[in-house]
Amino acid sequence: MAIIVQKYGGTSVGSVEKIRAVAQRVIETHKEGNQVVVVLSAMAGQTDGLIKLSSEITPEPDPRELDVLMATGEQVSIALFAMTVKSLGVEARSLLGFQVAIHTDDLYGKAKIHDIETDRIVRNLNEGRIVTVAGFQGIDNHANITTLGRGGSDTTAVALAAALDADVCEIYTDVEGVYTTDPNICPKAGKMDFISYDEMLEMASLGAKVLEIRSVEFAKKFDVPIHVRSTFTRERGTMVVAETKDMEKVVVSGVAYNKNEARVTITKVPDHPGIASTIFEPVFKAGIVVDMIVQNTSQDGLTDLTFTVPKADFYKTIKLVGEVAETIGAEKVMGDEDIAKVSIIGVGMRTHAGVAKKMFETLAAENINIMMISTSEIKISCVVKEKYTELAVRILHNAFGLDVED
Repeated sequence: MAIIVQKYGGTSVGSVEKIRAVAQRVIETHKEGNQVVVVLSAMAGQTDGLIKLSSEITPEPDPRELDVLMATGEQVSIALFAMTVKSLGVEARSLLGFQVAIHTDDLYGKAKIHDIETDRIVRNLNEGRIVTVAGFQGIDNHANITTLGRGGSDTTAVALAAALDADVCEIYTDVEGVYTTDPNICPKAGKMDFISYDEMLEMASLGAKVLEIRSVEFAKKFDVPIHVRSTFTRERGTMVVAETKDMEKVVVSGVAYNKNEARVTITKVPDHPGIASTIFEPVFKAGIVVDMIVQNTSQDGLTDLTFTVPKADFYKTIKLVGEVAETIGAEKVMGDEDIAKVSIIGVGMRTHAGVAKKMFETLAAENINIMMISTSEIKISCVVKEKYTELAVRILHNAFGLDVED
């Protein structure tokens, strides 16, 4: 008897009719002799509606109370789902994060899971029930409700699969799997049968929105196979698994892009030990994630420092860095929101030379200027003007042999 964890997103449970269709699909899996745990997101649009309600009260709602409010969306989904399953003649039990219990830290809105108790879930499974758990939420050490942030239901599902030692974690969404790039801008993108944890981590961090990055981190750490597939078809999707030797034969497996970045440059920064720490300290304290960092060669004891941050944090970063620049005697702070990051990913890069050269030549052939470059063992990222994003993705997809012919 297999233990299967299935997660359905907001679009999959966006109406009563869709909830009924999901219930029927889950019941099929259950009747095949499997023990099934179902993790649900809030119904499509409900989370945004709750945020809007809170903003009508105050522009800066109390973080603890906001989490109490936000957690109600998933409560609606699992209650309706359990009712539906029971109406179809199968026993079901809904459980909220604190009822499981899913223990987290107390960083409201971005809580991280520490551990999960499984006794209550296992007991219900052994009694023949389908168990549905509210995604996106948990409880801290002081019995306060916490939420995991956007995409947190993916993380809940994979963490539960790890805790239960499940055979597979199936992530159901509105796409049929993980594609070599965004099919909306590259019609020749193809669905992958398999992708390694490391490749999926890079793709998630570089802009691909199929899986939330923390869910992939959990899967890699605890070796949980993830099957990304569509709620609306019966087709096999993409398996996210540990790396195999066959995966290294493919040099580049995907192209990702991210338009949600901005660039900040500080000119003529005094070049001495500790200056970078001084510049970035207020940025890090504000919870702003810095991505790419480039420092020029020092001349006459001065250097330029350029880095990227999420576009939503651009003006805040400019203000914080501007204050530091005055303190340290730097010349000025400049910024640019009109950028995008385009990346190629593949575990095969570890054993193949000339990948970067080919990427740079491909972009140069279309007169696309590279502003910044960042590399790792299995990825190369280039910052370009935002207007060239779609073109850059398409030409790189073609150059590395990823196009699927009609």
